[in-house]
Amino acid sequence: MSAPLVSIILPCYNAHAHLGQALESARAQTHPNLEILIVNDGSTEPETLGFLETLGDDIRVVHQENGGLPAARNRAFREARGEFILPLDCDDWLEPETVAHLLAAQQAAPAPAFAFPQMILEGEAEGLLKKSYNYFEQLFLNQLPYCLLLPKTAWEEAGGYDESMRQGYEDWEFNIRLGFNGWRGVTVGQPLFHYRVAQGGMLLSLSGKRHCTLWGGIRKKHATAFRLRALWRTWREWRRQPSTYPLALFFPWMCVAKILPDAWASSFFNRMRRHSQSQRVTRATREMDS
Repeated sequence: MSAPLVSIILPCYNAHAHLGQALESARAQTHPNLEILIVNDGSTEPETLGFLETLGDDIRVVHQENGGLPAARNRAFREARGEFILPLDCDDWLEPETVAHLLAAQQAAPAPAFAFPQMILEGEAEGLLKKSYNYFEQLFLNQLPYCLLLPKTAWEEAGGYDESMRQGYEDWEFNIRLGFNGWRGVTVGQPLFHYRVAQGGMLLSLSGKRHCTLWGGIRKKHATAFRLRALWRTWREWRRQPSTYPLALFFPWMCVAKILPDAWASSFFNRMRRHSQSQRVTRATREMDS
């Protein structure tokens, strides 16, 4: 049997600086049946437009007016020819066996499932960030990378990314909908995905500062999942599964987020971010290297 076609999709908006590295990592995949697709989301910088014009025939480029990251991802999913899709941002990159290992994990897991890699932090963070899938934890914190290998049918069933979420967390909300529709995440032990952390990136410069406002929108959109009785049932189902943080901590955090004004709760959240797993991993890695 021939290997299934996998599409690596890259939304691009004025992102030429690291795009070459991302594309070379996609080209280097050991999986034999691969499509690489870029959605140019209305880039305006001449350097990006010029770079896109130099790409070879092995990379397909689709152009659209600027609609934001979730709209570009949705366009990429619609245009992709693959049975399986792997999103990749222009400033991140993959190890050569990423697609092969993720596809093997996905196909070995009980259906319906998607697969995600372990992350190697780059840039302003360092170290190996290990994650497990826990749907209850996912309701409170986005513990998954955006870089999920999933069947195209999973994106269709979940309804795609919410294109109104142009300030970030669209992948978090999408991951919650995947879980709500019965899709479960599986991972592989190998660190395969290089995730670049930058102060100017959307997560730190925009989304994190408005964390509780954005999370409040997610809770409102999925109100049935966040009712106390539903949360209690979900906690009982997932409490014995691996998680990054003790699951009981999330109930008081929900109370804090509901009681405090969003700006205050977001400020508190960002102060606590200093003790997050990624920050602890970065400190430990730098101490070992010094």
